[in-house]
Amino acid sequence: MKFTRPKRYLSIYVVPVILGIGMACASKKDNNLSPVDYVNPYMGNISHLLVPTYPTIHLPNSLLRVYPERGDFTGDRLHGLPLIVTSHRGSSAFNLSPSQGEINTSKPVIDYSYDQEVIKPYAYSVYLENENIKVDFGVSHQSAIYSLNFSDSSAPYLMFNSKKGTLKWDGKGLSGSQEIGNNTKVYIYAEPDHAPMDIKVLKNKFLVSGVEATGDNACLILTFGKESNIRLKYGISFIDENQAKANLAREIKDFDVARVQNKGKEVWNESLGKITVSGNSESDKHVFYTSLYRTFERPVNISEDGRYFSGFDGEVHKDGGRPFYTDDWIWDSYRAHHPLNVLIDGKKEGDILNSFVRMSEQMDNFWLPTFPEINGDSRRMNSNHGVASLLDAYEKGIRTFDFEKAYQAAKGALTEKTLAPWSAMPAGKLDEFFKGKGYIPALYPGEKETIPEVHHFEKRQPVAVTLGTSYDLWCLAQMARILGHQEDYQLFMKQSFNYRNLFNENTRFFHPKDDKGNFIEPFDYVRSGGQGAREYYGENNAWIYRWDVQHNIEDLIRLMGGKEQFVKYLDDMFNQPLGDSKFSFYAQLPDHTGNVGQFSMANEPSLHIPYLYNYADQPWKTQKRIRTLIHQWFRNDLMGVPGDEDGGGLSSFVVFSQLGFYPVTPGIPVYTIGSPFFEKSVIKLTGGKEFTVIANGVSNTNKYIQSARLNGKVLNKTWFAQHDIANGGLLELEMGPLPNKAWGIEK
Repeated sequence: MKFTRPKRYLSIYVVPVILGIGMACASKKDNNLSPVDYVNPYMGNISHLLVPTYPTIHLPNSLLRVYPERGDFTGDRLHGLPLIVTSHRGSSAFNLSPSQGEINTSKPVIDYSYDQEVIKPYAYSVYLENENIKVDFGVSHQSAIYSLNFSDSSAPYLMFNSKKGTLKWDGKGLSGSQEIGNNTKVYIYAEPDHAPMDIKVLKNKFLVSGVEATGDNACLILTFGKESNIRLKYGISFIDENQAKANLAREIKDFDVARVQNKGKEVWNESLGKITVSGNSESDKHVFYTSLYRTFERPVNISEDGRYFSGFDGEVHKDGGRPFYTDDWIWDSYRAHHPLNVLIDGKKEGDILNSFVRMSEQMDNFWLPTFPEINGDSRRMNSNHGVASLLDAYEKGIRTFDFEKAYQAAKGALTEKTLAPWSAMPAGKLDEFFKGKGYIPALYPGEKETIPEVHHFEKRQPVAVTLGTSYDLWCLAQMARILGHQEDYQLFMKQSFNYRNLFNENTRFFHPKDDKGNFIEPFDYVRSGGQGAREYYGENNAWIYRWDVQHNIEDLIRLMGGKEQFVKYLDDMFNQPLGDSKFSFYAQLPDHTGNVGQFSMANEPSLHIPYLYNYADQPWKTQKRIRTLIHQWFRNDLMGVPGDEDGGGLSSFVVFSQLGFYPVTPGIPVYTIGSPFFEKSVIKLTGGKEFTVIANGVSNTNKYIQSARLNGKVLNKTWFAQHDIANGGLLELEMGPLPNKAWGIEK
């Protein structure tokens, strides 16, 4: 999600030998496996429709990330060897192409036929067939190391490429830079363990003498003697080349690849070990730990020896002892990713939110970021959901960021910046209308757009923006209440009910209105809205946005006609057919995959929906639905993720749901109970205490809660609060094969 991009209809046909690559996950129970051994980076590498997961090699939340560059998992060629990925889904900034014999001058990056590829979170190995080169790779936080074993007797060479930048040999090492947009550069310093015999520049397919290359596709070639093994270690920086060299010197002292890999494995086990799960289903463990691994890809800590380059003002800053994090797509991550950080690593979450405040201060307008990346805030998607993460962390006890400054930045983002999606422009006529009438007006099909801040492709998304902003304003109101800004509190609380302005009492859907207050008619709740339904919603259709009132579910139930009718409408969504051929439906709504009826398991606005049965006195349906959805759509195989995973946005839902609970409303310090997948889960909480979930008798059949106890006391409600577990705790559930429809019904 989140990018305008071409559709990618990927083949599901994979050569059998490739299908098994990287599946180094035991199919039967193996008590000797550590948490990282359960991780399968290949899970989801073949997309159901749009963007697949990437088999990323990196340490948790670290600056240096790589993955094999190929068109998709089934791609038959590797496009060189990667040195760094500068954003989630971004291509490599630099590239390394090893070979031997006569230098291939046709292009600055070699496309390799490959085999025997194995990817682990901390290591990579592959065999380059035609060149007879065995590649082994290990990664640290800001540096990495390659071992290249050459089988032929010809002299080996290393071809380095910078797509737009410079490369230079200084007599001992190679340094360079590459532009990555918005006046931001990434820098490299690399050292081989053997001195090269010769240095050449590849320019316009000709080799010329020289030690420096510059411009588009700058290419420097290091030729060696007849060494059978060359090891290359390198550091990366966003500050300068000297810092890249310092990062390398700090992290990798020698040329021992195994040492780097072993250290990486230790680091991963420490992070993944914050949660331990036990039970008979090894498949569930693979899905769980792979999902947990995905949540550590982003955001990334870009502090380097106490400094960081900020793409938000183009300056190098001291970090004051607080790491600076960026590359955080908040539209995705506020829902479950940030709450997961709060639960297991409050210190990191405090540093992330502190980074939000710093970003706001560094930008021209003191506005909370919406889509912070390495090279600044790209202002993608709709709404400003960072405010939810600020409130959620504070309400759960994270107080290590300036709450007043955070509030002012969030207030500016919601009242001074336009609400138009994918725009960084100041508020305009659309926003004036919203403040006066309480909704974003919609256009009729074919009506010409006149608002300059509206993106030509993303459109107004009037229902999605009205609903999302209502929630944001509720979060802002709670922050104002905490800080004592009573006038703001009253105003924003009133505006938090704006979703009511688009509720159609006749159809019980949220329905777009024109600027005169009339519902757009005729209207199809499945198909109206054009590409991605953006003319009215956003990536999903009206069936998904029908439930997008996270902050006031009780009021939504009232609008729907009461709990019984609310449940009926939920059931209808899961039973409603696509209404057209798959080809036609997905051509219009390519993000709306992972379907069960009109429900989409593949897109983040859907994540809280299966838990809504809990609010309407039928929690057994949540228990059934969660089990079914995860086993249908999240599996330990190449197509095991139903949609754009978004670097932890979707996977955090899996982590929470397999543990047995979920934060339906970030900003309210409460967790809603689902159906745990494991007999025992132990969560190391922020502060060092442990919260344990025990599900006695749990199995694929025994998925229904019969009774519950929380901290030794009978629990007959479907939720528990942060304060119930803040100092550690025990949730004990008795599970059975049939629903206990009396459990969880509060009288």
